Amino acid sequence: MQAIVDFVLELDKLKGVTRKVRPLGLARYENSAEHSWQLAMFAISLARFVNADLDIDRVIRMLLVHDVGEIDAGDTMFFVECGREDPKRAEFRAATRIFGMLPEAQGAGFLALWQEFERGETAEARFARAVDRAMPVLLNLANDGQSWKENGISYERVLTRIAPPIRAGCPPLWEYLERRLELARQDGLFGA
Repeated sequence: MQAIVDFVLELDKLKGVTRKVRPLGLARYENSAEHSWQLAMFAISLARFVNADLDIDRVIRMLLVHDVGEIDAGDTMFFVECGREDPKRAEFRAATRIFGMLPEAQGAGFLALWQEFERGETAEARFARAVDRAMPVLLNLANDGQSWKENGISYERVLTRIAPPIRAGCPPLWEYLERRLELARQDGLFGA
């Protein structure tokens, strides 16, 4: 019991990991814990648009663990191109440490889900990654391009980074976003 309590209290630190996008109607930036919760709800809501054989419970578990490594490593903005490998290594070390707080089998199961998400090889991981890539886009579209403008992120950079994973994981979501992104480009919502 103590190992589980220690683990869940360690997870509380995810609330202090600040991301680059603001929640709708708020002046502050979102944190990684609320991002993970929102992704889980988004995945449940989108499930009808993907293969009926998809294990949505596995997707939800992946989305709840995918950013745990940010407790030690911090958040790296997805649209940034340089230096992405070092943060991923740091996140793996952190995930290994944090999941290692649990009884061995339980911790290994969480780490396996984290690695499955990172590899993106299963249908569940591809869908989870599509949802993860789409949410900051949706917030930027709703916030007049807030983080794209603040960080000098171009339309081309956004398309290059999100089109492949979203198209692979949830094609109907990509069709929706592709139209919205073109309108955002016309409206000047990008930073460069």
